Amino acid sequence: MKFLFQFLESNIMKLSLRHKMNIYMHTKHILTIIISFAMVMGMAQSDAAKVKVAAIGFYNLENLYDTENDTLIDDEEFLPNGLRAWTPERYAEKLSNMASVIAQIGADKVANGLSIIGVAEIENKRVLMDLCKQEQIKKRNYKVIQFNSPDRRGVDVGLLYNPAHFTPLYAKPIPLINIDGEDTLRTRDVLYVKGLLDDDTIHVMVNHWPSRRGGEARTAPYRNNGAKLCRRIVDSLMAIQPDAKFFIMGDLNDDPTSESMKSYLRCVDNVSEVNKTGIFNPFEDMYRRGAGSLAYDDAWSLFDQIVITKGVVKKEQSGYSYLGAYVFNKKFLIQPSGQYKGYPFRTFSGDTYQAGYSDHFPTYVLVSKKL
Repeated sequence: MKFLFQFLESNIMKLSLRHKMNIYMHTKHILTIIISFAMVMGMAQSDAAKVKVAAIGFYNLENLYDTENDTLIDDEEFLPNGLRAWTPERYAEKLSNMASVIAQIGADKVANGLSIIGVAEIENKRVLMDLCKQEQIKKRNYKVIQFNSPDRRGVDVGLLYNPAHFTPLYAKPIPLINIDGEDTLRTRDVLYVKGLLDDDTIHVMVNHWPSRRGGEARTAPYRNNGAKLCRRIVDSLMAIQPDAKFFIMGDLNDDPTSESMKSYLRCVDNVSEVNKTGIFNPFEDMYRRGAGSLAYDDAWSLFDQIVITKGVVKKEQSGYSYLGAYVFNKKFLIQPSGQYKGYPFRTFSGDTYQAGYSDHFPTYVLVSKKL
């Protein structure tokens, strides 16, 4: 800019008044454009600096067992002398693999990675504490929330959180029983956690609904009960706080278009319609376009979902609002060869140990707020 003024000053005196005025007017116009552009860019950079983004995820860790026998559950398959020959070396490799994935989820979009991640298929609190000590995520100082459930195999749900970003205020397991007067299977509880994401109050429910073993139709009522339970919790709080912010996540063993999600949890797939039911499912549109988080019989399903209430979707607010949703399906998580080529790269292929990751891809959502 200084060079431009010096050039004009040294040359403009040589020109006629008319030319001087023309140059003056054109120069003024150009400078106005330059200054306006600089101001816009400055404001854009300033606005960008005033926005904070956080990532919240879910990951089914596929049978993350320790190597010690728990006489209260059926974990014999995952012992050193068990069917899987689950040795300390294999356990250590599994922990490292899981930590490697968690370290990368959302890291290309948020410098600090996941603030919160719900997990499923973990044996106990110990395996999560061992996971948090892994070198790949050790610096994040993740803390653990986990309660043992009635599941016969001892596979539970849990929550990891970065204490620099999230402060838990209350946590409890909610049994998936006695819905409509009927007991369900001995299955995983729903983990409910209330806390502060920075200074924004949020509610998280981590789920692992009953599987389809025995037939999808026959087992559907159990998953419908899971949806009913979550819906009742949401409705009870939203009756008092209409903009309460819920993140309902988990391996739901149902797709976004299943009865549990559409008829009982009553999710909508369009942000503009979220006021009708209060819950938006960002993964339904992905699923309709062919995205999936696990594969079976050469078909993709999207069981791993994170749905959010209208309070999260709302844009004009002081707290966090929805920004985007993703399936984390990087190449290294995909089976490279063999019968299951193209599927998620799991720990075992049948009974053969292949040092993979999980039979599910992780999913996550981004939220942002103005500072």
